Amino acid sequence: MLDEGTAKKKTPINLTDLADRFGSDKGSTKHRYTELYHLLFHPYRGRKINFLEMGLLIGGPEQGNDADRETTDLPSIRMWLEYFPKAHIHGLDVSDFSWFDHDRFTFHRCDMDDRAAIAKSVAAMDAPDIVIDDASHASHHQQNAFLEIFPKLPSGGLYVIEDLRWQPDTYEVPGITKTAALLRSYIDTREFQHSDPAVAAEFNALIPEISACIVHPVKYQKKRRDQVAVIHKR
Repeated sequence: MLDEGTAKKKTPINLTDLADRFGSDKGSTKHRYTELYHLLFHPYRGRKINFLEMGLLIGGPEQGNDADRETTDLPSIRMWLEYFPKAHIHGLDVSDFSWFDHDRFTFHRCDMDDRAAIAKSVAAMDAPDIVIDDASHASHHQQNAFLEIFPKLPSGGLYVIEDLRWQPDTYEVPGITKTAALLRSYIDTREFQHSDPAVAAEFNALIPEISACIVHPVKYQKKRRDQVAVIHKR
């Protein structure tokens, strides 16, 4: 039988439970990314960090819809605001989410095709401690964002890229090296290999800033192709 003190203890917050409550596909109903994220992010929970998520709601231009579509919810942003009670959450998307009002949330509208626009958006925020790229999933968009944002992270920062095994026909550039293959080349050879030598050179220039690059399969099933990457800032 539990004593009175034990009975009054609150159940620790669990990120997967929050994802399921708010309707995020990062939880148990689909990808199960939140199991990994809870492991990685829990030490940051009580800190005044800056958190950036790119790609805020499924169903944008990557699925053939207009960038000016009507948006009605921010499931993952609601989740992050509750999980990180002291963090300032930044959201970046090609569609408009400026209607969402919260004193710890700032929205940045940005087209990932435009590296200068990405750089401008990041310059308008304090350096993010954690970044999640869940935007269009187009390879060049992922690579544009990484090259502009990763150098801004402080030491110990985490940069996450989701859904590496899916790229949208609406955006994907023919012949481009997929981000999964780019990261795998670094994991295997300690050098980034890319079809565009200039892009390869930019990534290789960042190697001294990388302390770890880990790629996990979705749902932790080895038969799955590369799915989510975590890069740690030295």
